[in-house]
Amino acid sequence: MYSKTFSVAIQGIEGHMVQIEADISDGLPVFSLVGDLSCETKEAKERVRVALQNTGFRFPPRRVTVNLSPADIRKDGTGYDLAIAIAVLSAYGYVSKPDFGGILFIGELSLEGEVRPVNGVLPMVYTALEHGVRYCIVAEENQEEAAVVPGIQVIGVRKLRQVIDILETDDMNDFIYRPAVHLISEQPQNEKDFREVLGQETARRAAEVAAAGMHNLLLIGPPGSGKSMIAGRMSGILPAMSFEEQMEISQIYSVAGLLSDKQPLVTKRPFRSPHHTATQRALIGGGAYPTPGEISLASGGVLFLDELPEFERNTLEVLRQPLEEGWVHVSRLRGSCRYPAHTLLMAAMNPCRCGWYPDRRKCSCTPGQVQRYLGRISRPLLDRIDICTETMPLEYHHLENDNTKEPDCSAVIRQRVEQAQKLQWKRYEGEAFCHNSDLTPQKVKQYCVMSQEASDYMRLIFRKMEFSARAYHKILKVGRTIADLAGSERIEKEHISEAVFYRSIDRRYWGEGGRS
Repeated sequence: MYSKTFSVAIQGIEGHMVQIEADISDGLPVFSLVGDLSCETKEAKERVRVALQNTGFRFPPRRVTVNLSPADIRKDGTGYDLAIAIAVLSAYGYVSKPDFGGILFIGELSLEGEVRPVNGVLPMVYTALEHGVRYCIVAEENQEEAAVVPGIQVIGVRKLRQVIDILETDDMNDFIYRPAVHLISEQPQNEKDFREVLGQETARRAAEVAAAGMHNLLLIGPPGSGKSMIAGRMSGILPAMSFEEQMEISQIYSVAGLLSDKQPLVTKRPFRSPHHTATQRALIGGGAYPTPGEISLASGGVLFLDELPEFERNTLEVLRQPLEEGWVHVSRLRGSCRYPAHTLLMAAMNPCRCGWYPDRRKCSCTPGQVQRYLGRISRPLLDRIDICTETMPLEYHHLENDNTKEPDCSAVIRQRVEQAQKLQWKRYEGEAFCHNSDLTPQKVKQYCVMSQEASDYMRLIFRKMEFSARAYHKILKVGRTIADLAGSERIEKEHISEAVFYRSIDRRYWGEGGRS
């Protein structure tokens, strides 16, 4: 007897349909599980065998062979248990339903026959939908997450016996899960507001420019000057996510096992702030069984690295490729996968170990100590940061309650950012990117058109400050964003001047030897 069911294998956040084939034949009573399987997947034969026995099924002593194909795709995890159990039951004739082609089975089995939840259900169901699957049977704890995907019917179950009863009915539609509350796909209100950031007009402006063009941003300043406050409010001035963005980010969180049962769709732009003791694996992901790291969990939002020089240098260096390409590529002996990393990197640091350089009245560091501290940040990493600005110590008058000088709130800033990004989406329609920060040198020449005055000014500054070609392109990209915020079709002199300012701060600290 032969039977076939379907499940999904996950590599990164990409799913691959898996056929579970069960064959019952004469021979020694052996339960064989074949395919490219991880250890926990191989152990499914024991979980399935005992679960079937404890559910009340008795089988004649026959040879049972279960194949998970295609064989060249690695199968990890315990989510295949339910599909294997149904395939075996069907092959023995306990399930009369002849065709499982339109049904996806996802779930781990306990020895008692309970169906338990697994990670990564969202990308699994999304993949099944793309392959024409109509029904998805999952553990009840996963049904909210699975129901996020439109166009597929989700059935949540608690026990294996319940699955069999559903399959034996004439109409499976009677068991479809229908959420009582519709998911809200709009951006929730951020509790932290930019209005609370007092003073720091330059840093506030730099943050707005960074958000408008998705440029990486570095804040340098003494302790208590508001660097962390600004960072914590960055995600609140980014535009609301589209449903497609929400689905992509939710799939990342699903694979990582971070989705909430009550809110299975990520609707708020992520903000991740790992501690400076984080490892390379924690930042970019990976491991023997790859999982997404902080840079992928921050995709579509903000990755904040506070006290940047305190991170291990080798740890920071692994960020260079993801920041450049927008993807994390993880290669292992048995295959490779990738995770999205379309994140806005925001970093903050003190100018020296004590934090008060160049104020020699307060700074106790020697010039050598300052340079060693700054030297913890490599030039290649700095090259991936478009905007660098300072935060200054607050004066008493900044703390006074003066309503006449109240700064813009996050909602007002977000409106300007949204308008600037809409211009970019329209301009880059048909391109593989949608933000100014993603412009290649070839695309910079095409889209960053300067006025004659701006061009003359750029030529003068380029020669005077001895900028490299890399710095030139970065200035134009930031200038393009500043022009978008101003609603200008061309890049004007004042836009270039502001962009050059953001590019000159790092030269002040890292010197001529560190020019990009």
